[in-house]
Amino acid sequence: MSLSRISANIQAMKSLNSFEQINKRLGMHQERLSTGRRINSTGDDPAGYQLSKKLEGRRRGLSVALDNVRNAGNVLSVAEGGYQNIMDIIQIAKEKTLQAADGLTGTDERNALNDQVQALLSEIDDIVAETTLNGTNLIDGSYTASFQTGETASDQLSVALQDSDSAALGINAISLASQASASAAIATITTAITTLAQRTQDVGEYMLRLDAKERTLGVAISNTESIRSTIEDADFAKEQMEVLKLQIIQQTSIASLAQANSSPQVILSLFG
Repeated sequence: MSLSRISANIQAMKSLNSFEQINKRLGMHQERLSTGRRINSTGDDPAGYQLSKKLEGRRRGLSVALDNVRNAGNVLSVAEGGYQNIMDIIQIAKEKTLQAADGLTGTDERNALNDQVQALLSEIDDIVAETTLNGTNLIDGSYTASFQTGETASDQLSVALQDSDSAALGINAISLASQASASAAIATITTAITTLAQRTQDVGEYMLRLDAKERTLGVAISNTESIRSTIEDADFAKEQMEVLKLQIIQQTSIASLAQANSSPQVILSLFG
């Protein structure tokens, strides 16, 4: 390249082109710093963009599944509380029944015990009616649900909660009015306790499965987000380092462009 040919300042054109490329790269790194993402458009990394969006979709799906699992846990916690309250009442009713079955218990005392037990049976039915969530009865035998606990259609937990009112437990007709009826009621109440314990155990088993699902989903969400972040998110230390480097090159490019523009002026000295 000869400086004596000034119609086309090739050196200045090269310096300008370099300056524009540096500005473009500098703008890209500054955008990454402002958005926090390494990939801001498909052009930045087409393959990485596609993979990161798949991972984001999976992470969001898993997050919803985790919310579903926790909601299911709330349902079961309310149901478990209802069952446990009923169990407490039945245990008291058994104590009253054993008192009434004793030969030393008088008629008046036995009638009083019978009234207490009948009141307890009514309380059991009230608890069943009042054990609800968002207006839905849980332990009256009508509740069945399938909870979506994962990101595929097959990841579901089916739950059915059994009826636990006095009739379902077989204790609605017991009477302590006589020693004989009180004695017969002992076995009936004992069977009801066993039945209710099994239904409470079923709830506990559902809750154990949900706890395992919650832990699994939590780990899966963390791992998925970690991989997505590695692909899509900007490394601020690296981006800032690139910005500083390009800013220095930008300044030297400007200086080079200024020098290239002034060099042809040397030709004027030939006409002095």
